[in-house]
Amino acid sequence: MDSVQWRKDHYVVNRDSAYADPRIALRKLMGGNRRFVEHKSIRPRQDQAALTSTEKGQKPFAIVVSCADSRVPNEIIFDQGVGDLFIIRTAGQVMAEASYGSIEYASVVLGSKLIVVLGHQSCGAVDAAVKRPENLPGHIIALVNSIKPAAQKAKAMGGNLLENAIRQNVIEQVNSLRDLDPVLSRKYQNGEILIVGAVYNLGTGKVEFLPETLPSMVGYTTSGR
Repeated sequence: MDSVQWRKDHYVVNRDSAYADPRIALRKLMGGNRRFVEHKSIRPRQDQAALTSTEKGQKPFAIVVSCADSRVPNEIIFDQGVGDLFIIRTAGQVMAEASYGSIEYASVVLGSKLIVVLGHQSCGAVDAAVKRPENLPGHIIALVNSIKPAAQKAKAMGGNLLENAIRQNVIEQVNSLRDLDPVLSRKYQNGEILIVGAVYNLGTGKVEFLPETLPSMVGYTTSGR
């Protein structure tokens, strides 16, 4: 069943190649999301053998900085398995020192070379930054304040304000990671890692990788999983 044609039909990309090359890792995530959207999910590395193989260590091929929203299950929407993705999640994928340290750990210690900042449609945290309600409780105001610059830029754009703010928030966060000293900025400038942005559509299941954050790349690699 795991033939060359089957791999091609299911947009399968070799995992070891994805771990070694961030551009291949990006194609692997794109292929996995395409399977999910087309109802072809293969649910790789989700059995007992996968659990056992990762018991003594991990080598995730991608880091995903994602919103904490319960409707955005990263391994499911990218059709990946145990040990594939190193995920940092907060509302609005807002980042702070602990997030930065976690990303750097995955990059330096675990060797992950692809970082994806993943926003999503109808994000409540971004919506709050757009509407700026009064008397937000507790630490929620910190989330809103972090997203506010993106919301302000979105107000100068045409079209849907919330959708623009969601995309702009992802772009701002991508740029922030690319400039983050001393680890990520150096690795990014040297071409050792890729840092890209994407937005997930809750209704269709499709992840749109934002063109303004992507490198030039063509096609899929279809050898292995």
